[in-house]
Amino acid sequence: MNCRSEVLEVTVEARQVEEAMLALLHTILLHRSTGKFHYKKEGTYSIGTVGTQDIDCDFIDFTFVRVSSEELDRVIRKAVSEFKDALSSDGMGQISLEFYQKKKSRWPFSDECIPWEVWSIKVNMVNLANEQERQICREKVGEKLGDKVINVVEVINRHEYLPKMPTQSEVDNVFDTSLKDVQPYLYKITYQITDSLGTSVSTTMRRLIKDTLAL
Repeated sequence: MNCRSEVLEVTVEARQVEEAMLALLHTILLHRSTGKFHYKKEGTYSIGTVGTQDIDCDFIDFTFVRVSSEELDRVIRKAVSEFKDALSSDGMGQISLEFYQKKKSRWPFSDECIPWEVWSIKVNMVNLANEQERQICREKVGEKLGDKVINVVEVINRHEYLPKMPTQSEVDNVFDTSLKDVQPYLYKITYQITDSLGTSVSTTMRRLIKDTLAL
């Protein structure tokens, strides 16, 4: 099986990291989740509904839509918070959302986890000098996030591989069934941190802000 890999990149200031990551991760998971499966008998099931919720950002001019599951939100927020805390104020990092399915192995070996889609979000941090620059950054990051969300939706709407709907006995090999109100495909979130920020990214953002101020 070939694993699809998609890369997104954003440049933000420190206070925007959490909201930007939540917006992108929740957007992806919204399209990679289903309602809970309710099996009547083997091979026959119904799927529950998935509620949605609009979330307004505090530090970015942006509103995103997420699954209205407090349990899922807590899991995502915990991972994003750890990533944010590990980032330095002028550093860069990458947070990845990997979807996988399990393949049962014979005893005594553990199940094999086979990834089928990976989203990597590269994050560049920028330090801004004053409130005027922050306001411009707030607007620019909102515009960029809007573009990224459209990109995510376009990629997900392609007719590419998805794990086939499982039988009742195999549902845990494809979906995370631990949540009471939603059923995302099996996933894991990891991150990497780089100590220093490439000057090209930082310079580009500051030039963008200064060009806007000059208008």
